[in-house]
Amino acid sequence: MAKNILVLTGSPRKGGNTDKLADAFTAGARQAGHLVTRYATADKDIKGCSDCKACQANAGVCVISDDFSTLAPLVEQADLVAFVTPLYWFSFPAQLKAAIDRCYSLFLGNRPLKDKECVLIAGCGDSEAAFAGMVKSYQLIAEFLNWRDRGMVLVPELHDKDAVLKTAGLQKAETLGKNIL
Repeated sequence: MAKNILVLTGSPRKGGNTDKLADAFTAGARQAGHLVTRYATADKDIKGCSDCKACQANAGVCVISDDFSTLAPLVEQADLVAFVTPLYWFSFPAQLKAAIDRCYSLFLGNRPLKDKECVLIAGCGDSEAAFAGMVKSYQLIAEFLNWRDRGMVLVPELHDKDAVLKTAGLQKAETLGKNIL
């Protein structure tokens, strides 16, 4: 059965390692027959949550006027959310983190988020140990929302823009996409 997959990218660098990983995952998911929508958070104007709690009284609709209004329905409709991102300071980049934070409005407003799955695909210029904070955040997000983790591809030592081409990262990302059932 085809799934509706939302790929949230977090890198502001065009054509870099993160874009290549997202392309590989997307190709694999499409080969498996899934519908894929890609949303580049770095290209959007998404402000951080202000904790105003207006979403509680507004049926889960965030009252901050920005590009999150185009992302919220995509998150709601997705069967699987793929976080494809570089590691910045041991966590998600600010652009992606703001989008993740704003998804809290869906929860606070009791909007029905259908049963979801998620994956994490990330690259960094450091060793694999540097991913610990991001991985823990990802796991806690999935646990909190009752989303099922379908896998992770973590690619360390990506010092240059095309460094991922010299690793098994692209093949692993494509295989992860192909294996989504």
